[in-house]
Amino acid sequence: MIVRLLYTFAFSTIALAAQPSAPAPKPAPLRELPWGQLNFLHTTDTHGWHAGHLQEPSYSADWGDYISFAKRMRQKADDQGVDLLLIDSGDRIEGNGLYDASDPKGKWTFDIFKEQDIDVLCAGNHELYKQNSSENEYFTTVPDFKGNYLASNIDIIDPRTGELVPLAPRYRKLTTKHHSIRIIAFGFLFNFVGNYNNTVVQPVEETIKEDWFQEAIRDREVDLFLVNGHVPVRSKEFTDIFNAIRDVQWDTPIQFFGGHTHIRDYKQYDSKSYALESGRYMETIGFMSIDSVGAGREKRPHLAASPQFSRRYIDNNLWSYHHHTGLNDSTFPTDHGKNVSKLISRARETLKLDHRHGCAPSDLWLNRASYPSNDSVITWLEEQVIPDVVEDMARKEIPRVVIINTGAIRFDVFKGPFTRDTTFIVSPFTTGFRFIRDVPYETAKKLLALLNSNGPILEPSGASMDAPLAQLAGSEDRTAAKPFEFRHSGQVQLGAQLSLTPGYTTRDDAGTDGDDTLHSPISFYRVPNCVQSEIAFAEGEADPTTVDLVFLEFIQPWILLALKFFGEEFELKDTETYMEGVGFTTLITKWVETHWDGDC
Repeated sequence: MIVRLLYTFAFSTIALAAQPSAPAPKPAPLRELPWGQLNFLHTTDTHGWHAGHLQEPSYSADWGDYISFAKRMRQKADDQGVDLLLIDSGDRIEGNGLYDASDPKGKWTFDIFKEQDIDVLCAGNHELYKQNSSENEYFTTVPDFKGNYLASNIDIIDPRTGELVPLAPRYRKLTTKHHSIRIIAFGFLFNFVGNYNNTVVQPVEETIKEDWFQEAIRDREVDLFLVNGHVPVRSKEFTDIFNAIRDVQWDTPIQFFGGHTHIRDYKQYDSKSYALESGRYMETIGFMSIDSVGAGREKRPHLAASPQFSRRYIDNNLWSYHHHTGLNDSTFPTDHGKNVSKLISRARETLKLDHRHGCAPSDLWLNRASYPSNDSVITWLEEQVIPDVVEDMARKEIPRVVIINTGAIRFDVFKGPFTRDTTFIVSPFTTGFRFIRDVPYETAKKLLALLNSNGPILEPSGASMDAPLAQLAGSEDRTAAKPFEFRHSGQVQLGAQLSLTPGYTTRDDAGTDGDDTLHSPISFYRVPNCVQSEIAFAEGEADPTTVDLVFLEFIQPWILLALKFFGEEFELKDTETYMEGVGFTTLITKWVETHWDGDC
């Protein structure tokens, strides 16, 4: 396929994002979308970012803009006589003030999200961490989508009856509008073990043995299996599903949509089976197309005999939206989309998300700066924030070793206003601190190396440390000056002699032409699983014999396991609350208000 690069500087004006405070996207060269007989738009891991990125022009479109984009793309599909479906792969909650700042959480976002017409969606692990979030799915999101929400391996205890029931239908059959393509769709979650006890996640390898699944995949009246899942595209779970289908349907096309690892990625299973993963945080709208599938081939005699799969990763901004629809500022927006954008603005105003706690003097990066360094948000926490604010007044004089998992930090800090919204973006978790008193310092000082060793200590009962999810994608740093063959979705130099903005330059199983926007590459640096600060150690004196070992509650199982590894017999009953009623996010806000007070 020949890709034509569009130098969109020829377009009339720079597009303006729907949210009043969002920056306008910058003009950039674009690749065309490879439309086919069956097409998809895909979102995953949006984590409440329905207002878009208000400090990043490349991702500044909001959910209302996406609604307008989907509407215009459906119209374009109708005009071409092809089909278009919308997919979402879960983790819609936790990670942005629009969700996390309301009481109850999600008060606004459920009404915002449901306005999009999505054909197949599923749950992510974040929907299941707490009882109230899983029940919100069961009582709100599942009914909102009337049979399109699928839960192939998730059950929930219905609080009205006490019975264990499917969270949503296990699968569905649908037939497309124009080409009558017969699809059987599923909705899976990876083998997650951190859910609250009101839900049950059945391992995928057990689910695919069940009668209902075996019956579904043996259906001969099917042109395509669509496997949607909050599952990495390079995972044992998806491989197991692929093998199960191939055992009984050796040549029926299979399209996977994945999530969870927060990357752009595209995997080929065989010549008729592909998987797409579309990033995170409303940065990416995935576009997928399939030609030569189903009975619709008869209407398009020029098509190849075998299915042809193509993908594109669309930067979530109005510059891309306008080009791909062939519209502009005045013709692109729909009344529906504009109304949703207004709803988002009203929610942000009600939640006071623009309230300023302080002013960040410089950018602090989670993965774009090396750790340790002055530009690392992890270094900032380790050296400045934690030593200053992690202090239980009743034990302030006692030496303490404080350990946090870097997964508690989810995003960068940008130079400028540090707002109420920023606090939830940087760290949306409500977890507090626990501690164990009188831990031998000789043991405490060894824990960090063990927790960062990536050995079995990080996987009790099949769980994994919630490190930054981008960290899961590779085993070494990559820098813009060092093009890199990345196992999952790495960055490569495109070599175009253009003045490009920094952004995604993805390499996947189909090559390096997946991104719709040409960017200059961004350096990516790994961070450790955990960092620590030593506090209240007497300067110039010998190390203390014992310390308070303080840690975020989330990592308590790993802390106890690590202590056992070194021969210490501390148990759950030995842990206590540290700083009663104070969460990690609150402490960050307190530090900012004290140290970054000033005008931006």
